[in-house]
Amino acid sequence: MEAALTSAVNWLLATLALPNVGLSAIFIVSLVSATLLPLGSEPAVFGYVKLMPDMFWPAVLVATAGNTVGGAISYAMGWGAWRAAERWKEKHPHRAHEARANAGEGRWHRKAQDWLHRMGPPALLLSWVPAVGDPLCAVAGWLRLSFWPCAIYMAIGKFLRYLVMTGSLIWMFPHV
Repeated sequence: MEAALTSAVNWLLATLALPNVGLSAIFIVSLVSATLLPLGSEPAVFGYVKLMPDMFWPAVLVATAGNTVGGAISYAMGWGAWRAAERWKEKHPHRAHEARANAGEGRWHRKAQDWLHRMGPPALLLSWVPAVGDPLCAVAGWLRLSFWPCAIYMAIGKFLRYLVMTGSLIWMFPHV
């Protein structure tokens, strides 16, 4: 049993090895890291670019695309959660009032919501920020901000992150 598990793990690692799979692995890792799962894609992009320096721009662009698609998935999850909550409120109007009263919507909740409404889609330039960006995309969907402007601002922020992070890592660690 242990040998089978070791064999399966080795097969998975060989299948996802960057030189063999390349940009598709960058896309998948970047997509998954943009959801609410805690995963960083920068090491994969950096490793790939170190192995294939002439692929800097394609790697940055593919990582940006994957991360933006992941942000759009988080946006869709927020929008879907809002729709589900609205349907629940329609079916349970007497309990919806109780739920709102017990939701703990305090001063900080209102301030954050007001800030995001006031900023609108440009707030998603911050969608790359660790621990903040992924929930920000979901909240934008919950608040039903316009999708395409949100997606464009997500892409700009994520592109700048990959450009700066990958370029900085290559500059700081030239012999790694």
